[in-house]
Amino acid sequence: MRVPGTLPSLRTSRNPLVAFGLFVVVIFAAYLAAGAVIADDIKSLAFVALLFVAGAVVVAVLNDWRRGLYVLVAWILFEDFVRKYLGNNMAIFFAKDVLAIVLYISFFRAQRAKKFEKFRVPFRIPLLLFFWLGLLQVFNPASTSIFYGILGMKIYFLYVPLVSVGYTLMKSEEDLRRFFSFVCALILIVAALGLAQSIIGPTFLNPVNLQDDIRELGTLYRAAPISGLMAYRPTSVFVSAGRFQDFLMVAWLISLGFSGYLLLRSRRGRTLAFATVGVVGAASLMSASRGVFMWNAGDALVISAGFLWGAPWRQGEVIRVLRAILRTALLVGFGIIVLLTVFPEELGSRVAIYSETLMPNSPASELVHRTQTYPLQQLGYAFDHPRWPYGYGMGTVSLGRQYVIRIMHAAPMYVGVENGYGNLVVELGVFGLVLWIILGFSIAISAWNVVRELQGTPWFPIAFAIFLYAVLLFFPMMFAGNSPYQDFVLNAYLWLLLGILYRLSVFSKTMEVAQVQAAPRKG
Repeated sequence: MRVPGTLPSLRTSRNPLVAFGLFVVVIFAAYLAAGAVIADDIKSLAFVALLFVAGAVVVAVLNDWRRGLYVLVAWILFEDFVRKYLGNNMAIFFAKDVLAIVLYISFFRAQRAKKFEKFRVPFRIPLLLFFWLGLLQVFNPASTSIFYGILGMKIYFLYVPLVSVGYTLMKSEEDLRRFFSFVCALILIVAALGLAQSIIGPTFLNPVNLQDDIRELGTLYRAAPISGLMAYRPTSVFVSAGRFQDFLMVAWLISLGFSGYLLLRSRRGRTLAFATVGVVGAASLMSASRGVFMWNAGDALVISAGFLWGAPWRQGEVIRVLRAILRTALLVGFGIIVLLTVFPEELGSRVAIYSETLMPNSPASELVHRTQTYPLQQLGYAFDHPRWPYGYGMGTVSLGRQYVIRIMHAAPMYVGVENGYGNLVVELGVFGLVLWIILGFSIAISAWNVVRELQGTPWFPIAFAIFLYAVLLFFPMMFAGNSPYQDFVLNAYLWLLLGILYRLSVFSKTMEVAQVQAAPRKG
């Protein structure tokens, strides 16, 4: 029996163009490998090895798009780890984008050949309106380089087709369990490594000499303003603490949703799911991030209330939901006790940071300033830009623009604010902000309709977690800053999970038909 999420052995494609392309890659990689061996260049040799693997993976993905999706989900999490050990190589940075495109080619080719069930995206009209506005803004005359626009289009739209991929992937509940078990295993590894790094420090999971571009991102500390206690902000397998923090927020929702589903549906996989919940909870506490601490604590409360509301009361299974909530609380509490017993100083520095900067009675509290005053102030600054009605162009204030400046020699754009909605105004004009809000509401409404359909079914916990994730990402998190949506980890998971959510409604209808057919007939 194949382990969920593992890759079968790679085989050569029968397509002559693919075979020729693979042959060229092998010859080129062999040439580079020979040069690296002669020069005793370990980094170059590792890069060549990756090139060999990449060629084999491309062939495998073209032969089986489902395999490609599992590869993409894993690579998105570990790409940064490879990149920071190979000198922040930009070829590796864009590997996930190439892999996504190869996946789409394989998927749509299989869709045409096998005639999969077509999926009509519920929010397609608002999405298309936002897409066309973004495309027009690529050619905004205020932008100093078209490459800013290309970067912006990639960030906002490259992973949108994962909606269709995620929808088609879920043919059965076995597919659902296999996928989320695979994701939980990845989450457990990444979160556990980040938890260990928060205790050991930046020497763990980081090369001795970090590239200049990412050195500061990987060696950040936070200090408690009153006690002066210092805490390292872990990066785990990523190049920055910010990306690890973003990951913890989506990981928390996925692990909670999947755990709730397993309690209502299956005993298989519960150990993995609940271990993931406990480790992610502990890693969130030790992240030294006030945002992660507050978001995940709030999400836990909302998820608990949502699970109670959507529990299958008629079947008398609400007690299982109560058990899920209790077990989650016990797991997190147990993790805190272990940390307090074994690593009291490391935990104490984090608690000091949270209490001294978030408690309303603390003289150094930043709670009101960071959650209300500062973001509203930054949004107001967006309208101080002269071009706020029509913007400066797509991608001009997006993540990664520093690479456009360095690689493409584009003139810097000295615009932007520290507010996600404000940056939408700066990039796309006020109409772009309006379309974003319309798109967010359209997604929220369509997702909520699925959640309502699944109320009282075993799939409700997963559906509610995905709905909550989409709402948080489009509204409060995007309002606070555009980095969460533009982070490729959160972005890819958003569209993929939405596709899975819409597929769950089909599961519900299938179960209803089966129940009707199984009901005893009168007469």
